[in-house]
Amino acid sequence: MASLKDRARTAGSRLYDWVELRLGLIKPLTETATHPTPENSASWLYVFGSAATVLLVLQIVTGILLALAYSPSANEAWNSLAQLNHVIPLGWYLRALHGWGSDFMIAIVLLHMVQVFLFGSYKFPREMTWIVGVGLLLLTLGMAFTGQVMRFDQDAYWGLGIGASISSHVPIVGPYLVHMLLGGPIIGGATLARFFTLHVFVIPGILLGGVGLHVWMVLRHGVSDWPMPGRIVSRSTYQQQYHELTASTGIPFVPDAAWKDGVFAAALLLAVMACAFFFGPFGPGGMPDPTIIQTAPKPDFAFLWIYALLAFLPPSIETPVLLVAPVIGIAGLLVLPLFAGEGERHWSRRPVAVLLVSVIAVTLGIFTHLGTYTPWSPVMSAWTSAPIPARLLANRTPLQRQGALVLQDKQCRNCHAIAGSGGQRGPALDMIASRMTEDQIIRQVLQGGGNMPAYGNALSPSETKALMQFLMTLRSEDLPPAIDSSTKLTHPGESQTAHPTPTPKNP
Repeated sequence: MASLKDRARTAGSRLYDWVELRLGLIKPLTETATHPTPENSASWLYVFGSAATVLLVLQIVTGILLALAYSPSANEAWNSLAQLNHVIPLGWYLRALHGWGSDFMIAIVLLHMVQVFLFGSYKFPREMTWIVGVGLLLLTLGMAFTGQVMRFDQDAYWGLGIGASISSHVPIVGPYLVHMLLGGPIIGGATLARFFTLHVFVIPGILLGGVGLHVWMVLRHGVSDWPMPGRIVSRSTYQQQYHELTASTGIPFVPDAAWKDGVFAAALLLAVMACAFFFGPFGPGGMPDPTIIQTAPKPDFAFLWIYALLAFLPPSIETPVLLVAPVIGIAGLLVLPLFAGEGERHWSRRPVAVLLVSVIAVTLGIFTHLGTYTPWSPVMSAWTSAPIPARLLANRTPLQRQGALVLQDKQCRNCHAIAGSGGQRGPALDMIASRMTEDQIIRQVLQGGGNMPAYGNALSPSETKALMQFLMTLRSEDLPPAIDSSTKLTHPGESQTAHPTPTPKNP
């Protein structure tokens, strides 16, 4: 019996020697897995990087399986997803794993970036590690956006239209960029094929290469040690101090430090699986139909803050904010380690960094919350859901009542509320005559402005006159009609012009 075990051991040793002689991978991988890590880095706050890698593997595996059933054709994409949801066994669960895995991966990558920033781990000698990490974050967001387009439902169709509109604002190259993304000036048959190529081949390929480079630099420079107050990073002394630290307190990454990474990654996978099971996949919603313009496309969770920001931005600053702010933000992240590569690492000694993270987190949280509902979008059933209150029609002339009928028939209440009923895209009309003059209202209705389209071609002169007569009755009885403050006030001896100021009566 002993001789049988000895033979098996000898055969295994020979096989190992044969493979290792030809590949030379097992020994380097073993040395890599057991490389010394500072003992204070074996913390639950250092698990986000490996967890993001595990989620990337999940996305690749589920993405490959989905590609076997998905048809990247504008005519068949929606139907193939419907088959996955309702016909192919567990197809819905596969889609749900892929979708929830994407959201979890974005969240974990963001947490990893925040942890690295607050811990000052981007400082010398890990500047390039941080720069590559910023690129990986952008690629992860690109994967999420192109993945939403793969659903090719009504949300994806119009969301892609909004994305193309943003791209068109880029000076000089804007039209060429739109043509490159869409395969033409409009969303057509070539659009989905291009985004499928980006989502399945281009972005994942670059992402995998970037992850490999990122891991290599982490191994080369070591896992960043826990920041200590007063321990200054200096290019002349840091590397020697780090090597002394790993020599005195270093532990092998596997298994002494890696078990926490493994536990966290396993818990994360269980969370993704639970969300996929209980909440199911994202979409697809209604079939894409370019003729249906009465829609409010809503992006996935990671992009809701952009959705809300676009809704609140005044048109006059929309282009600068959309084009300049992202460039400045990304450039700031990229050059950060080049200008702040030395100095304090502990967050208690860097209040500006803590404040910056807090402001960004609160801002993104607020806009994400605002993006979950759409008060700025038309309520397309508002004009038929309730009649105009009777009190607003009492003691009105026939022409004014005709104006109320025009307001109802032209669906103005989709965007404007009256007596608390209607849309919230535009201001409520209850007190409109106390805020705007008749000329101002006519100009706004006919020419549009802000978020309001122009209705000059949709109203006849008689309809416009009747509508204005009704709107001018919408004010409080104790308030006078609005006057044009730009009109020159009269002085004694001068005749009054356009809008005379009402003279109060004596008691």
